[in-house]
Amino acid sequence: MDDPGQLSEYGKILIIILVGIFLVAITIMAGRMLSVNKPTPQKLSTYECGEDAVGSSWVQFNPRFYVIALIFLLFDVELIFIFPWATVFGQAEYIAADGRWGWFTLIEMALFVGILIIGLIFVWVKGDLEWVKPIHQLPKVNVSIPSTAYDGLNQATYPLRAYTAQLDDKATAEKANEEMPVAPKIAFKPRFKKPGATS
Repeated sequence: MDDPGQLSEYGKILIIILVGIFLVAITIMAGRMLSVNKPTPQKLSTYECGEDAVGSSWVQFNPRFYVIALIFLLFDVELIFIFPWATVFGQAEYIAADGRWGWFTLIEMALFVGILIIGLIFVWVKGDLEWVKPIHQLPKVNVSIPSTAYDGLNQATYPLRAYTAQLDDKATAEKANEEMPVAPKIAFKPRFKKPGATS
C-alpha cells in the first residue's frame, strides 16, 4: 500500500463496524420516538405463549425435555462437521496431488460416523429415545379366587351365534313391536293439591 490516502483492510472493517452501530442506533431511536407508549399492567406482564405466568420460574420440570434436547444437540452439532469435510476434501486438486488422499478422508469420515452410530445405539438401548419408559410388570390383584379359575375361563371355548341369526332376531323383534297395539292416550290427568296449599 503505497498511497497513504488509501484505507487499510483494518480501516475498511472499522468503517463497516461504525456504519453497523450507526444503523442500529438510528433504528432504536426511531422506534422509541415513533412508537406509542401506553403501558398497562397487562402489557407489562410476562408473556408465556398465551398462558398467564403463575408462580416462580424456579420450578421443577420433567427431565425428559433436557435429555431429548441434549441428544438432539449432540448429534446435530456433530453432523455439522460432515458439510465442511465434503466441501474441502472433495476438491479435485487434493485428490490429483495424491490418490491416497481420497481414501484417507473416506476412512476418517467412516470412523467419525461409526462413532456417532455407536453413540446412537447406546442411547437407544438405554431407552433415552423413548418419551415415556414403559414399566413391564404383570398386574397383580389381591383376591381370594385361585388362578386356576381364571385359567379355566381363559382356555374354555364358547359357542358363538352366527351374525345372520342376530339379524333374524332383530327382524322378529321389529315385527313384534309393529304388531303390538298402541296404548290409548289418557284423556283425563288428575291433579293433586299439596297439603296446606291454597287454590
